[in-house]
Amino acid sequence: MGTPSRPELLTAASAAVRPLLTGDPRRLLVGLAGPPAAGKSTLSLALAAAFRAERGERAAVAVPMDGFHLSNMELARLGLSHRKGAPETFDVGGFAGLLRRLRDEHDAIVYAPSFNRTINESIGSDIPIFPETGLVVVEGNYLLLTTGAWAGVRPLLDLVIYIETPDPVRVSSLLRRQRARGLADTEAQDWVHRSDEANARLIEKTRDHADLILTRRN
Repeated sequence: MGTPSRPELLTAASAAVRPLLTGDPRRLLVGLAGPPAAGKSTLSLALAAAFRAERGERAAVAVPMDGFHLSNMELARLGLSHRKGAPETFDVGGFAGLLRRLRDEHDAIVYAPSFNRTINESIGSDIPIFPETGLVVVEGNYLLLTTGAWAGVRPLLDLVIYIETPDPVRVSSLLRRQRARGLADTEAQDWVHRSDEANARLIEKTRDHADLILTRRN
């Protein structure tokens, strides 16, 4: 386990992935796990872009687990709006189903949802994964969770990298994220320390199930 800066995270992740892309026709699914604001989204996009630059525009794609957030309307119906981001606020069955399709279906486009932080909602069928896409980088908080239906996710991934980030860096990023979606400072502080950090403690317990642990400095 090293302590790389953000550019070095990409180098280390690329070095872990490259030996697995051996020309085998089976699609490679790589997971990036870690607590909220660890840098998973940024690294997943950079990793997919790096392999597209090497191998072609359709060679790699990043897919966020956050696309499987339950809608805000459904969370309100379930009484879970105050816990958005917790394991029970995702469609884990749909997420696992997508991973199985990505492993098994290679002769047609498979569509994945994205997540829009501005409107705080998922957008269905927003990310096309083409038959020739050999690398799918999946990022999300709960890829290594071993309880309930989440336990079925890890076996569907070929490699999982866990990203650790210093808590002050993460919390600062989370507060900016909540303020950007319109929360006042007191509301942002409450959401981050009550909800996001409770989720972070749960996620940290899963780190030992990863194949590789990388730690950001900043």
